[in-house]
Amino acid sequence: MGHVLTPPVLAMVAPDALTGGAPIVVLAPHPDDESLGCGALLAHAFAQDGAQVICMTDGSASHPGSRDFPPARLAAVRRQELLCAVARLGGASKDVTWLGHPDGWLGAQDQGAIVASIAEICRARGARHLFAPAPQDHHEDHRSTARIAGRVAAKVPGVTVFSYPLWSRWDDPDLMSRILCHGPLALDPGPWRDAKRAAIDAHATQLGRVVRDDPTGFTMSAEFVDAFVEAPEIYWRAPV
Repeated sequence: MGHVLTPPVLAMVAPDALTGGAPIVVLAPHPDDESLGCGALLAHAFAQDGAQVICMTDGSASHPGSRDFPPARLAAVRRQELLCAVARLGGASKDVTWLGHPDGWLGAQDQGAIVASIAEICRARGARHLFAPAPQDHHEDHRSTARIAGRVAAKVPGVTVFSYPLWSRWDDPDLMSRILCHGPLALDPGPWRDAKRAAIDAHATQLGRVVRDDPTGFTMSAEFVDAFVEAPEIYWRAPV
């Protein structure tokens, strides 16, 4: 069984300590990662200095056995779900960049071009902090996104990368002991909890409410959703 634990040794911080008083850029490997991992932080950022969500892949591989929702159709639906999720967090369509690379094949794409495009967005938004999935996550799209974030920071002076855990937080009981050396910080979802839950709920394809002809497709359980909504979000400065 999965888990989302926050030991008392983690320091709770105010959201401004994570935004740096400037717009933030959040890299989501797939549509829904932004809401699960950073929903509370994004809700705060949209209400203050702003944020840009960059979705790396099209999310089309979540239900590979579906005939009703072949990859192109599923990708189109998931793109709309992402826009709805960001709206529920207080953002707008202009705050979303859809890169649309094939789900599951991010490591095979032209990463130099991806790095350049994200670097330009960081410069244009005046971002100081860039958020990317933790390299401890086991999904290769997450790991590739973490590596891309590091390359972006090397190209844009003044940008700091923060890691946020997703799958590793759910399925690795030793994660907390592994990351203590990085000085992880915790953000209480508190006043943004309802917005975060609503944003996750916008990803209906991932909640078993849309695709009916692929019982083996990915579905977030209620336990999984509750864990990420109720627990503090965790971030740490990625090692340089």
